[in-house]
Amino acid sequence: MLERSTERPLPVILLIDDDLVSREVAATLLTMTGFTVHTAESGNAAIKMLAKEVCQPGVILMDAQMPGLSGTKLIAELRMRTKARIYAVSGSDAPPQVANAADGFLLKPFNADGLRKLLEGHQPEAAPSLLDPNEPVVSAEVLSQLRKVMPEPAVRQIYSAVVNDLTGRIEALKAAIANGDIAEIRRIGHAIKGGCGMAGALQAARLGALLEATPLAAKDNQLDNSALLLSDLRAAARGLERILDAELPA
Repeated sequence: MLERSTERPLPVILLIDDDLVSREVAATLLTMTGFTVHTAESGNAAIKMLAKEVCQPGVILMDAQMPGLSGTKLIAELRMRTKARIYAVSGSDAPPQVANAADGFLLKPFNADGLRKLLEGHQPEAAPSLLDPNEPVVSAEVLSQLRKVMPEPAVRQIYSAVVNDLTGRIEALKAAIANGDIAEIRRIGHAIKGGCGMAGALQAARLGALLEATPLAAKDNQLDNSALLLSDLRAAARGLERILDAELPA
């Protein structure tokens, strides 16, 4: 049996496998080893779990070939909802496109050494993010200027509109990334850059500019970058909501 690492906490595991026996055996092994394990019988079930925040995994193990939502489409959907490392699992070689899109590959049946190397020896690094913790969410200068020319309720209305617009564009961006629609990703980025820039929403505007700069001939890794920017945009939107509550209460 694997020994639990004493140097750092074990990651929460989300195991996605349509085969009941494989899923239960792997989940049992992982649990006995000390991991917290959540299981899903399909790609769609896993997406729903993440959407409802049933779990916040550090590692996702997904069967490389399943009916329904699977393969690279499932990986793209997962990356839009979590920064967990994603490993493809299969009883034979994974399809090349799946192996390339995932962070690694594990061959069934699992063995103790393989699990140790994958889940303990290859711990996830800090998830990449382009959000600068020192960057203001909103420009103090722009906010001050708005407060000089209009009453506080009107200022709040402006930033409420920015948050609502950003929320809608995040949903549109999610669909564009899933469809690999680079032109739409760039268009949405341009709109975010312009609208948020006018309101002094600095973080969101900068992320929009990065999306707008996505090359038209973007490859899979650049689409992955767009998915990471999507996650950062969600964080920026939450930051704006906190500003509304703290600085501009209703």
